[in-house]
Amino acid sequence: QVQLVESGGGLVQPGGSLKLSCAASGFSFSTFAMTWYRQAPGKERELVAAIINSGKITNYADSVKGRFAVSRDNDENMLYLQMNSLKPEDTALYYCGRRQFGSGYWSGRNDYWGQGTQVTVSS
Repeated sequence: QVQLVESGGGLVQPGGSLKLSCAASGFSFSTFAMTWYRQAPGKERELVAAIINSGKITNYADSVKGRFAVSRDNDENMLYLQMNSLKPEDTALYYCGRRQFGSGYWSGRNDYWGQGTQVTVSS
């Protein structure tokens, strides 16, 4: 069965960095676009970053452009999110998700989600 398992979250000071990882299994990872979403308390889940199946094209929410970088290793079935210059407003539960096959990598919808990893940015 499809499994997505995030890791790498934690508590970091403003201006710091974290790298999130998502281990994928149970499907042909290199076939699917992948995404990172986040959800802060009291807010809707928002798309943070997306990457096509080959990894050659990425896109980001305006709020994280220039600070976050999404990447993937198709040989290891891993998705990553490097987060730099973190701000308190980046505090959220971060989810990786698989884009539904044939769905737009940025505007499409996910068919599978991980359980999330908490990122807290605070001094």
